[in-house]
This record gives sequence, structure tokens and C-alpha cells, in this order.
Amino acid sequence: MNLPSHPESSAIQGLPEDDAATLRGIDGCELIDLILPDMNGLLRGKRITRDALDKVYADGVCLPMSLIATDITGNTVEETGLGYDIGDEDRICRPVPGSLRSVPWAPRPMAQLLLAMEDAAGGLFEANPREVLRRVLARYAARGLKPVVAVELEFYLFEQRPDADGRPVASRNPATGAPNRSTQVYYMEDLNDYRGFTDAVAAACRAQRIPADTAVAEYAPGQFEINLKHRDDALLACDDAIYLKRAIKAIAQQQGALASFMAKPLVDQAGSGMHIHVSVLDREGRNVFASPVGQPADALRHAIGGLQRSAADCLLLFAPNANSYRRFVLNAFVPLNTCWGYNNRTVAMRIPHGGEANTRVEHRIAGADANVYLVTAAVLAGMLHGIEQGFNPGPPIVGNAYEQTENLTPFWRDTIDDFLASDFVAEWFGASFRHIYGQQKLKEMRSFNTQVTDLEYAWYLRSV
Repeated sequence: MNLPSHPESSAIQGLPEDDAATLRGIDGCELIDLILPDMNGLLRGKRITRDALDKVYADGVCLPMSLIATDITGNTVEETGLGYDIGDEDRICRPVPGSLRSVPWAPRPMAQLLLAMEDAAGGLFEANPREVLRRVLARYAARGLKPVVAVELEFYLFEQRPDADGRPVASRNPATGAPNRSTQVYYMEDLNDYRGFTDAVAAACRAQRIPADTAVAEYAPGQFEINLKHRDDALLACDDAIYLKRAIKAIAQQQGALASFMAKPLVDQAGSGMHIHVSVLDREGRNVFASPVGQPADALRHAIGGLQRSAADCLLLFAPNANSYRRFVLNAFVPLNTCWGYNNRTVAMRIPHGGEANTRVEHRIAGADANVYLVTAAVLAGMLHGIEQGFNPGPPIVGNAYEQTENLTPFWRDTIDDFLASDFVAEWFGASFRHIYGQQKLKEMRSFNTQVTDLEYAWYLRSV
């Protein structure tokens, strides 16, 4: 379509200065994606022309309230109470100040902007994932504490088209043209071969002010990890992760590949995780976890104890989908316990090597398929709960945790039940959120269980 041009002054009327500066830096921008991440972390919203942007900042934009809790297939979950029961009402969604970023991979200059949904009274809708995290952060602020957060995301690159049965096809090495078959963890040659992809992602991160830190080839053919630098604003750290994930998917598609954050796309290869690194600053900016190896500060011990106590209640946030539970297998660098340890990748709560002043917790339970706002909210809530209650985590594990602890095998149905019955979830995230998210996942599980799989045909069609 033919888009009108407008003077700069009219295009940035009513915008916060940070967003106005971003818009001025996107030469020729005429389209803006308005983005509302739902409970599954899927990005929903609208695309508007640039001349409508000042009205969005002034008045907001209407979106159906049910969008927050649509299931993974995009259908309204009536059991949440957000659909027909309330006439599928619209709610005002307003821009998140400072969240305007460019869309550097777009064929024409574009921007993107995060939205926050309001409730009927004009306050922030408490079941919105970003608002769930914001409320947890308010409890930290009330105690004079500030979390410092960094997110690590693992993902696979596959061929863009699946095979005839809908299964992923191993990507072809751009340098050799051969399908990826071998596992070369942290192999620099793989990074060199995929330099066209990683360079494009790095450029997109720079254009969007996303503080991407490192890229590594992970523990499976075609699997990669991109790490984000730490932020002392957990909301901003999660916004970065949302934008990074969108960039990775878009750039992969442009280069003829498919980027998947599915937790366990291949049965015989490693799953993809989302690791959350957290330290906590006091009013003077000191890290309350700072302590030498083997002599953990009380705040560190108690935070880990809180993560242990809340792990079962929050597992549905860490493992939200049917496929999430395929990832929990032995000897795959996935926690099958709630133990902790120093510089140990077989535990759930790892204290990475890095010096006393940089002491932090790396939470390793969540899959890459989870919603980063909800995972971070759950991690931070568990830590603060432990600090407030003074929980003891027990001694750190030295060596192989798989051989020293009972290895748990979680099941989706049990996790949903635990979540819906959790007083911890209701206290920290709200009873409304517990109901809406729990009902969404219950509906997804029931829908999933109605399907007849290929394995059932292979096992039973002729034999029974």
C-alpha cells in the first residue's frame, strides 16, 4: 500500500523522549508493530502506520482481553473466564515507555513497541506476564533490594521445511552444504560456518540496543546459545530476551532456516534451556550474595533454599508445554533435582565460577519454550521468599548430582495440579493469575491428550 509521509514533529508528538529518539533514528519508518506477549510468550498485537503512533501513546489501543490466555494454538480458553463469559471484551493496551525498538531485518524501515494491558478499572491487568514480574520486583524494592538478571537462550536451527511427517530436518552447514550430524560443543568451526547467521543476529541486537554477550555452539548438531548481558532492571532484561527471540526467528527465516526454541525437538539430542542468572544488590549497590566458594553468604543460602521450596509449585512456569517434559532425561545437563553446587552443571541451582564479588545463582530448570517474564518472576519470588523465611538449602553437591540424589521425573498433569493448588503461586503472583494460567494449561493438556499419535498406530494398530 502507499503510505503517507509526515513531518518529524507530528510523528513523535506525545512520545517519551527515549522512544522519540529511537523513532528519529529509524530513517523512513512508516510501520510499527504493537506487541503484547501472551502467557505462552507468543507475540500478539497489531501493525499500525506511523501517523497513528501518537494516538496510541495518547489513548492506547484496544485488544481482546482473552489474547493474554489464548492457548498455544491461538484459541480462546473459555475456562479462564476471559472469553464468552465477559463477552470477549476489549481492554485498553498502552505502550511500555522506552520499549520502542527498530525491526532491522524488515525489508522496509519499521519499529516495534511493547504493550501493557489494563484491567476494567484502568489499572494494569494482573495476569499480564510482564505485570506479574513487575509486582515481584516491587516486593524487592520494598526491602531495599534490586535483582540483577541475565538470560541465556538455547535454540536449534533446522531446515525451513519439515519432512513429510512434520518432523524437523537437520539444518545444512552453510560452509559445506552437508546436514549437521555431529555434536561439537563449543566448536569454533561451527560458529565460523554459521557466521552469516550469527553476524546478522549480532547486528540486529546492536540496532535494537539488545546487550547480547556471547554466542556458542551447544551440545547438539545445529544447536546454539546466545547470552544476554546482565541488567539491574529485570523487566528490561526480559524485554531484551523477547526482542532477541523475535530477531533470531526472523533472521533464520530470511536465511532459509527455522529457529526453534522447542524444549526437546529431537529425542536423541540435548534439549534447549533458558538459564536465568541472578544476583541481588542492597541499597548501597553491594551484592548480598558476595562470598567465597564454600562459605556462602546467608542471603545466598536462603535464596537457594527458597528456590528449592518453590520449585514444585512453579514447575509449570518452567515447563509449560507437553514437550517440555521430554527434556527431563538423565545425563543431558538438565536438572532432575533441586540441589545446588559450585561450578557444577548437574545441579538445578549452580553458582558459576566468577569471583567473590560476582557471586550469583544460575537457575537451570526452565526450558527455552517458557515465557521469560514468568520464569524470571518465579525465580525471583522463590529467592526472596527464601531470604525472608531463612530457608536452609542443605550442603552443596560436589561431583555428579545425578548419582547422589533421587532423580525426579515430572509429569505435566501433576505439575498442573500442583500449580492450581499452590498457596505460594496465589500469594506471589495472584489468585487470578493462578486460575487463568492453570486453566489455560489444563485445556492444552486435555486437547493434547485427545490426539492419536504415530507411535500409537505403530504399537497398537495391528498388535491388539
